[in-house]
Amino acid sequence: MNHAPDDKIDASILTGVSETALMTLNGRAHQASLPDAIIDDPMAIRLVDSINFDFDKFGRKGQEMAVRSLAYDRCAIEYLTKHPQATVVALAEGLQTSFWRLSSALPDAQFRWLSIDLPPIIELRQQLLPSSPQITYLAQSALDRSWMDAVDSSNGVFITAEGLMMYLQPDDAMELITQCAKRFPGGQMIFDLPPVLVKKLAPKGMRATRRYRVPPMPFSLRLSQLADLVHTVPGIRAVHDLPMPKGRGLFFGTIFPAFWQLPVIKQFRGAYTLLEFG
Repeated sequence: MNHAPDDKIDASILTGVSETALMTLNGRAHQASLPDAIIDDPMAIRLVDSINFDFDKFGRKGQEMAVRSLAYDRCAIEYLTKHPQATVVALAEGLQTSFWRLSSALPDAQFRWLSIDLPPIIELRQQLLPSSPQITYLAQSALDRSWMDAVDSSNGVFITAEGLMMYLQPDDAMELITQCAKRFPGGQMIFDLPPVLVKKLAPKGMRATRRYRVPPMPFSLRLSQLADLVHTVPGIRAVHDLPMPKGRGLFFGTIFPAFWQLPVIKQFRGAYTLLEFG
């Protein structure tokens, strides 16, 4: 899928939160292209190569995005190993390439994939990515709960919200979690959140470079609040605080994953959270 510069697809139509899909894609593709790559993601590399966009404005391409995807993959693989015909619901999927990574990791799995995002993103995905009979696209907001009616939950449901929840208003985020727990007993949901301090220190969003500011992140919860969801949201059977996957080098391979588990740090850091629905 190598495109000459003049036939690359223009992605400048993406703005606001949708534009962050390009930032996370760029970080993942860069990490996947290194000789000592921590993630195997050839589709992300192909995707970046197919898009006409000024990726440099995002600045650094650190390991954070790849490490986060590894955490998601680990939980998805565990669920799909037990429920090989489950439906994966990728909320606000952006330009994630998880479907192809999971298909490689689980060559015999027959899971279905429901990709949900706003129309400009879905249009880009359909232009740039291979089609598959396993994938269904819905061009709508994750908050438009009509997507729930399109989910075949008979063989299990695994819901991913990678890089989504922090950009939602708190009431919308909690309502989404509540409705998922109510509608999909036996399913699971995984999402990530930034440290609570982010919304206080950067109410207008964090400046990544002189030319780019990450959108505001109004929703986050401390670990104690996440753990309490099992008591406050009907249908949530268990809440798992996930470990930080190991990256490359001393900091991401050893220091950061250990730091993530320190009790004194846990109430201040961000979270990768897996919910089990009863």
